[in-house]
Amino acid sequence: MSVLGVIPARGGSKGIPRKNIRPVAGRPLIAYTIEAARKARSLSRVIVSTDDPEIAEVGRAWGAEVPFLRPAELAGDDTPGPETAIHAVEWLRGHEGRAPEYVMTLNPTSPLREAQDIDAAVAIARRHDADGVVAVCAVKHHPYWTRAITPDGRLTTAVPTDRPYESRQELPPMYALTGAIFLVKTAVLLAVRNYYTDRTYAYVMPPERALDVDTPWDLRVLEALLRAEGRG
Repeated sequence: MSVLGVIPARGGSKGIPRKNIRPVAGRPLIAYTIEAARKARSLSRVIVSTDDPEIAEVGRAWGAEVPFLRPAELAGDDTPGPETAIHAVEWLRGHEGRAPEYVMTLNPTSPLREAQDIDAAVAIARRHDADGVVAVCAVKHHPYWTRAITPDGRLTTAVPTDRPYESRQELPPMYALTGAIFLVKTAVLLAVRNYYTDRTYAYVMPPERALDVDTPWDLRVLEALLRAEGRG
């Protein structure tokens, strides 16, 4: 089946300015995602969707296609992720007269995701004829052990449960979205404008590949990991 890989990389990151092309261990952050996508056997093509000419140049330099610049109205802080994928599909339909069977969004803020993760997610979709597959990992801090703080400073339960859990071994398995892989059938994406239906399956990623770069501290951790692995 045909699977389009879309790497969304807007230029207006505020938490870490120019985050998507920020050098990390000798390469721009986005390069790690482009490399994994190009190595994956299951992707038909890899496109960087950006509103920024400099990011577009970096994307092309590392081997991705950048056939368009995304409109500014689809590159804001509040632009929903699925809208970027929808724009890419509609552009391809309008300019090339075709669209893939599936679209996979690969955020560049998940640089430790590997080609094998991409291929594994596509294999799950193929096996189940799934509407979509989303990458998750087991939570480190279980929600049943989280607490809220009242206005006067008292601790209170954040997630209601019907029983207390005294040990980690008792806790039911829970998973967090990694942001690394969102795979969805194109027809489903265009119909519901979302990544999720009741036929969306999970791909459980190893936690060591699920780092999400959101803060300067995350960048420091990433740099240390990459250099420890000899990749910088």
